[in-house]
Amino acid sequence: MDVTCCYPPEGHLLNTAENRAACASPEGLRRALEAQTVLEGTALLCSAGHDLTVDLGHGLRGIIPREEAALGIAEGSTRDIAILARVGRPVSFVVEALEERDGVLCPRLSRRKAQRRALDALLETCRPGVILPASVTHLEPFGAFVDLGCGVPSMIGIEHISVSRIAHPCQRFSMGQDIYAAVLGLDRARERIYLTHRELLGTWAENAAPFQPGMTVAGTVRGIKDYGAFIELTPNLSGLAELQPGLREGERVSVYIKSILPHRMKIKLQIIGHLPPAPPAPLVYFHTEGRLTHWRYAPEGCTRVGGETVFAD
Repeated sequence: MDVTCCYPPEGHLLNTAENRAACASPEGLRRALEAQTVLEGTALLCSAGHDLTVDLGHGLRGIIPREEAALGIAEGSTRDIAILARVGRPVSFVVEALEERDGVLCPRLSRRKAQRRALDALLETCRPGVILPASVTHLEPFGAFVDLGCGVPSMIGIEHISVSRIAHPCQRFSMGQDIYAAVLGLDRARERIYLTHRELLGTWAENAAPFQPGMTVAGTVRGIKDYGAFIELTPNLSGLAELQPGLREGERVSVYIKSILPHRMKIKLQIIGHLPPAPPAPLVYFHTEGRLTHWRYAPEGCTRVGGETVFAD
């Protein structure tokens, strides 16, 4: 089973022709009920009792009762903020019943069941190293929370986002961004999937390959020490430049590449000038599918020890 196709992150089905057709009429919803097809709509409001009203389009609205609004709500392991936070956003669901209220069709829906199916499929098919698409749902200082499918949550710790160190995940990701992540580990008993991201952004050699001594390129100041400033050239590649007065972390600068030393995993830079702020460049992935078994950041023969990840079952 291709889990990512059957149970994509919320919002990916909303505007598809198949989803619109299923939600367009009572007959389409009846077929979805019989087949237990996962559909999506937009949560319009949350009642005082924390039931969600969902816009299905074409004048149709459905209701997700509180206990069906997310995995763990009924058991108390998920807080109700998980329901409130869906207002104005897409929600996945399966149709449970076609009910009427005051003579108007009002389908009863379950987001929990859609999540249950997605989580079961992920836990059954995933192994450490498997690469999954994900969507960023919110950012905290310690990491990025993502949707793996139908709103099933996981988190990428800040230390696993990239090799280049960042002060906050917002320096790498934005809300709603589609990314890739690799399964770092699984706890099937607790139904948790642990993720990493940096390995998908390439090794030192892969990131250094486009650069040559003599080039002048843009970079971002990621660290300032007594002996120099670390300038990020890509999320998984930084070089060292001499300090300049007034230099600030997070600032964009242009740098001249003086030398590239693979055997020491070093790039020597010279700061040329200061650059105006700009949005982060799109992430470049070296792996977007399949499964990793081993990742070693340092080049062969390097005298320095770099990061290494063994994706063991």
